[in-house]
Amino acid sequence: MNIDHLKLFIRIAATHNISMAGHELGLSPAVASAHINKLEDGLGVRLIHRTTRKVSLTEEGKAFLPHAEDVVASVGAARASVGAGSISPIGTLRVAAPASFGRMHLLPALNDFFVRYPDLTIDLKLSDTIIDLVEGGFDIAIRNSALKDSSLIARKLAPDNRILCASPNYLAKYGEPKSPDELNFHQCITLMGLENWSFQTEKGQFNIKVKGKFRTDNGEAVRDACTNGLGITINSRWSAYQKIKSGELVQILKDYPLVSNTAIWAIYPSSRLLAPKVRAFIDYFSEQFGDTPYWET
Repeated sequence: MNIDHLKLFIRIAATHNISMAGHELGLSPAVASAHINKLEDGLGVRLIHRTTRKVSLTEEGKAFLPHAEDVVASVGAARASVGAGSISPIGTLRVAAPASFGRMHLLPALNDFFVRYPDLTIDLKLSDTIIDLVEGGFDIAIRNSALKDSSLIARKLAPDNRILCASPNYLAKYGEPKSPDELNFHQCITLMGLENWSFQTEKGQFNIKVKGKFRTDNGEAVRDACTNGLGITINSRWSAYQKIKSGELVQILKDYPLVSNTAIWAIYPSSRLLAPKVRAFIDYFSEQFGDTPYWET
């Protein structure tokens, strides 16, 4: 199977035009058409429907496309590992990310990402559920929880500092707690299953099981309920920073930092060779967030 034929097929799938795809790769329309014929003959199936105006993928072509992309990416990774040429990432990158973080911090950065990597496309799944990368066919996942699967590799993208917050209206009505034990007298908003809060104090770690009238399974809902004055809660700074800047939320108990070992991680299946498209995504967002992300400033 000829790698150049696969590259041509991938570009045809993107442009829906044999001549245009061939021109991008320095091929005449006749040569491009001959290459696709050879690829189809070798596979024994028709990959594209040809009309006078454009081409489209057959069902077999649609099924073959992700495999062609993986082969091209693997060859690119192999060449890059020995410094062979300048490898431009190509193909579809399948990404899973937490819904809130994806909307707030991944989506706004994608315009520049596509300018830098014009041959990449992204399929983005936003869900607060932990996704099985291998079973789901994802190239990479963004997570803020510890890595438990030893078959995966994690690279830290950014810190995920947690802080305690309340709205000015709530504090005006119920007062501001001066120490963690005073949370027993306050309404605390929690994510379901995360009612145990731990603080660093001069006397060591202090643990408290908080209670309140409202719980939810969504981080944005926790933040917004806190903004609406329903109680005190833990927020990731990346989620609450805009509300803090606007004065809608106030950080409290600053002298008692939360015990937390969280970060924003890029998770991907372990492999001897890291595909250029995965490396491009990780390097780009590491650069975007930096050592001190904009939400920490």
